[in-house]
Amino acid sequence: MTSPYQDSIELRQAVIDACLEMNASGINQGTSGNISVRAGDQMLITPSGVAYGKMTPEDLVQMPLDGSAPPGGQLKPSTEWPFHLAILQAKPAVNAVVHAHPVYCSALAMNRQVIPACHYMVAAFGGSDVPVADYALFGSRQLSGNITRALQERSACLMANHGAVATGESLPRALWRMVELETLAKGYATSLTLGKPHVLSDAEMAEVIAAFADYGLKDSR
Repeated sequence: MTSPYQDSIELRQAVIDACLEMNASGINQGTSGNISVRAGDQMLITPSGVAYGKMTPEDLVQMPLDGSAPPGGQLKPSTEWPFHLAILQAKPAVNAVVHAHPVYCSALAMNRQVIPACHYMVAAFGGSDVPVADYALFGSRQLSGNITRALQERSACLMANHGAVATGESLPRALWRMVELETLAKGYATSLTLGKPHVLSDAEMAEVIAAFADYGLKDSR
């Protein structure tokens, strides 16, 4: 699939704006999250350890999607760049990847707890649950493999003892999914304190998944 994006100051600023929105909405803290977008045959990703409020468009790091060496003279990319690259390579329809440490997503990930079909919004992520990618060291090739496997039939997943990752056909769509995932995680975690959540049946979820074909944020670019 051809990327709708090409590298530009406007695209780079959109990534920074999305980072600022992540923190303002409470789904991320500090610089623990990171965002990437597909830009032609390149990936643009946030740099490592740079405060979002001080980040400039020139700070974003350009990396070839074919895995070859990136151009010199750039800042160091996020330590999580390997799984961003792996996702964009494995899923041609994905044009943006958002990673963060939302509190409720992270709490469920610490318990390695899949989010079941406890609410119809689970369908927003492509199936009848939100899986948990197996644990591996951050930035490792093993973590990249674990995440891409978890995302084979899903657009988002939790990351064991870590956080969450959401993907999208556009940057707004990926960010929307991350916000929806944390809202869902909060609702599920709260329901567990009240009793045993009722899980929707496969038939009920199949009906919802079919209805989701034309649901939610449109992919404005």
